[in-house]
Amino acid sequence: MELLLQAIIQGVVQGLTEFLPISSSAHLILLPRLAGWDDPFLTSPEFDVMLHLGTLGALLVYFWRDLVRLGLAWLASIRQRRLGDDPDRRLAWLLLLTVIPAALVGALFEDFFDETFREALLLIPLLLVVGAGMLAFGERYGRRDRGLERLRVRDALVIGLAQALALFPGISRSGVTIAAGLVLGLQREAAARFSFLMGIPIIAGAGLWKLRVIVSGETSAFEPMVLAAGMAASALAGLAAIAFLLRFLRTRSTVIFIVYRLLFAAVAAVLLITR
Repeated sequence: MELLLQAIIQGVVQGLTEFLPISSSAHLILLPRLAGWDDPFLTSPEFDVMLHLGTLGALLVYFWRDLVRLGLAWLASIRQRRLGDDPDRRLAWLLLLTVIPAALVGALFEDFFDETFREALLLIPLLLVVGAGMLAFGERYGRRDRGLERLRVRDALVIGLAQALALFPGISRSGVTIAAGLVLGLQREAAARFSFLMGIPIIAGAGLWKLRVIVSGETSAFEPMVLAAGMAASALAGLAAIAFLLRFLRTRSTVIFIVYRLLFAAVAAVLLITR
């Protein structure tokens, strides 16, 4: 029962922090250590990624209409061999373009990221501060006068490269991509929406890649009910976080998340050092 509760807590934390720009990987790595949870599966990279599949479910549920529309537009662009003036066709191809940098970096350096930051935990508070600085830079220098219909190929590549930085725990995928969008002049809500949509193929790819490890039996023993509970909690919390952030950014800045990141970094650093 205790293990089930821990999995649910981890799932809720993942669902909230995956979409709020405060770094899900930092929370998932630090929470078990600071709480004294030592189950080998709950603290494994495989469990983290399976929780990400829960948040993938949240994305698919929330954006299913957008995905159907973009998918049909993409197929039409291939069939007709042109983009024309259809903004959905352009957006679909731009989203696919953003996948390339993170996919390449993840495939080449998967073991490095999985192992290094689970040992050198004090690097994570430092990266939380770096991520806060990126958001602050975006807020300070972004014009916030462009919608998604004005995105260009260069913009997609820049945001895609920024997404690759999220492999460092503490940077935050949503945080760094929203920050990049703001620097490029996107409105806050548009930057968040693009961040969420571009996360779908990356999260799906990482989850399926790690799933092979679990299915093959190469990871620590686990209980299917524990995994299912964590993923369900992650999906429900993720849905709430998506709806909240898109509504929040229509009228407010990301300053509250910058402050939270700095406070969390300070508390985590103190606890890690003193323990």
